[in-house]
Amino acid sequence: MKKLFSLLFTLALFIISSCSGGSKSGELEGVQGRPKAYSEGDPFGMVFIPQGSYNMGANDQDVAWAQSSVTKTVTVDPFWMDETEITNNEYRQFVFWVRDSIMRRMLGEQIPDDYLITEDEQGNPIEPPAINWETRIDTRDEEVNQVLSELYLNQQERFYNKKEVDTRKLMYEYFWIDMKQAAKKSNRYNFDTKKYEGFVYNNQGEKVEIKDRSSFVIRDIVNVYPDTLVWIADFTYSFNEPYTTMYFWHPSYDNYPVVGVSWKQASAFCIWRSMFLNSALRATGNPGAHDYRLPLESEWEYAARGGLENSMYPWGGYYTRNKDGCFLANFKPLRGNYSDDGGVTAIKVGTYQPNEYGLYDMSGNVAEWTSSAYDESAYIFSHDLNPDYRYNARPDDPPVMKRKVIRGGSWKDIGYYMQNSTRSYEYQDTTKSYIGFRCVRSVMGGV
Repeated sequence: MKKLFSLLFTLALFIISSCSGGSKSGELEGVQGRPKAYSEGDPFGMVFIPQGSYNMGANDQDVAWAQSSVTKTVTVDPFWMDETEITNNEYRQFVFWVRDSIMRRMLGEQIPDDYLITEDEQGNPIEPPAINWETRIDTRDEEVNQVLSELYLNQQERFYNKKEVDTRKLMYEYFWIDMKQAAKKSNRYNFDTKKYEGFVYNNQGEKVEIKDRSSFVIRDIVNVYPDTLVWIADFTYSFNEPYTTMYFWHPSYDNYPVVGVSWKQASAFCIWRSMFLNSALRATGNPGAHDYRLPLESEWEYAARGGLENSMYPWGGYYTRNKDGCFLANFKPLRGNYSDDGGVTAIKVGTYQPNEYGLYDMSGNVAEWTSSAYDESAYIFSHDLNPDYRYNARPDDPPVMKRKVIRGGSWKDIGYYMQNSTRSYEYQDTTKSYIGFRCVRSVMGGV
């Protein structure tokens, strides 16, 4: 009996060794049977930015007392970057997805079998239920219309009795991991006491005790619809009502950069875009580990320079005109002649020539959000490898803590803001008619 037990024990060890990828020879060969590395392919609408070092900061002109004249040599990893700013039509895909998901959740409360997936393939319950995107929403069905009626403006708010979605209800719930708080030594798991002993700040600014890993998962909800009233609110005694009523929804503006989007909305878009792509990839057997995000300030400036050492503008050189006297970007030239560069306000993305990396509108058209928090002395205390000064501002923080770096200048800015090195800021919860954004994605393997 002892011999039989010993034989079974040896066989079990062999099976465990085989399943764990162990080597029969006893040599160190790494875990076997791992998926082979695969090529990412070029992400749609993005261009590759190679790794490199550059002098971050002012190269030539600087405004007196701007406190931004510090220059620092930094290095950044390779990444992918959208070749243009996110357009109205691209952002509209996000808005429509949120709208449709809310519709399906509402219908799922009444007809769960049609609009929600409550069990996985093995019959295990899914909590909360997943959305069933296969079922078509039949708006001709009276029951469907009755359920969805709460999503539309009520009769007294309608203009000429036009049935429209109440954009105030287009709320997107998303999650992200606060790696900065998780990385603090005081917040690490204590293997001696078998528990976490630190504290974290949640999204409401409350200091809470760490219970487990879920304490680092931050939940947030944001309205996704752009603020179309910025066209009126940003300008005093100026007639911009046509932009307010048409800029975001009219097909003529589909390829114009989206504006009226706050930093929080832009960040939520990146998280949604990551989820949207990864869900599609996983359905085909691909691991789906691609994360979109707003660019670091250091990444943005590096990409804007286009590999041209110490260039003042994305196109190189010291002038905003070409040899024929034509302006090279959409900004506010001369003494405020908005139209002299070909565009009065924002214009279609990609109208002007790209820089050496193939990126369009890195100067002018609309300024762009970055992920970085704004501090006048950030260049001094930030690291020289992938510099990243970030602060997750809480609701009760003073406004100065809610400043985020914007780059590139816009159609309403003078030439100084077109420079690669010029820094500016806006508050994370504000929206402007001249600020948009584009996404980046880190390269797998870092090469």
